[in-house]
Parts: sequence; structure tokens; C-alpha cells
Amino acid sequence: MRELPPYARFLGISRHSSETGETLFVMPFGDVVLGRPGFLHGGAISGLLEFAAMGAIFEAIGAEDGIVVKPINVTVSFMRGGVDHDTFAAATITRLGKRVANVEAHAWQQDRTKPIASAQMNVLLKR
Repeated sequence: MRELPPYARFLGISRHSSETGETLFVMPFGDVVLGRPGFLHGGAISGLLEFAAMGAIFEAIGAEDGIVVKPINVTVSFMRGGVDHDTFAAATITRLGKRVANVEAHAWQQDRTKPIASAQMNVLLKR
């Protein structure tokens, strides 16, 4: 399992496994992720979603040497404001090819059925 990059550590993001074995990324609420008073900053939410998506890709490709992973594009949809609670994110790979991967990530707070944001990411895999 790869170490999280400095930006993830700055945001306080940590990686956990759910009871079902799914990898979850958790970002605590605090001054570092604060946008307008009482709400998460959109960039912090986007960063969390990107780490969840990239984490899913690295988990899927394993420890293959020589693979360079480069985002092609990322689309984030904000659904509701994140408030003073921990924020969770998980990602699902919708396609994993030899050269391209497509990933979908969702972020939520207290109720997984009420996401605060989602992201779709297309990634280039250079082998």
C-alpha cells in the first residue's frame, strides 16, 4: 500500500478498510479544510475524491513496476455543502484497460446514501 502524498497528509486524510473490506478515505473537519464559515472547501473535497480514485487504481494495478499513472481529466459534481463532520470517500473502477482507466468516486459525511460530491476520473496508464 502506497504512502499518501504530502497534500493528503496536510488535509489529515487517512486510509481505512470498511467492515466489507472496501478501502475508505477519511478527512476530518478542521481549520485546514474550512471554506466559508462552517463548511468544507470545495478544493479539499475534490482532493479527497482524487485520492480515493487514485487509491482504487493503485490497489487494482498492484505493485506492477514501471507503470506511470497520469490523470487525463477529472469532473467533480458538488451536491450539497460539507459541514462540521468527518468526510468519507470511496471509489469504484468502471474500466481498467491496458492504457486507460475510468474511476468514479463519491464523498459523504454521516449518511452514505446522501453524497456531498462525486467525481469521474479518466487516467492514462503508461507501461
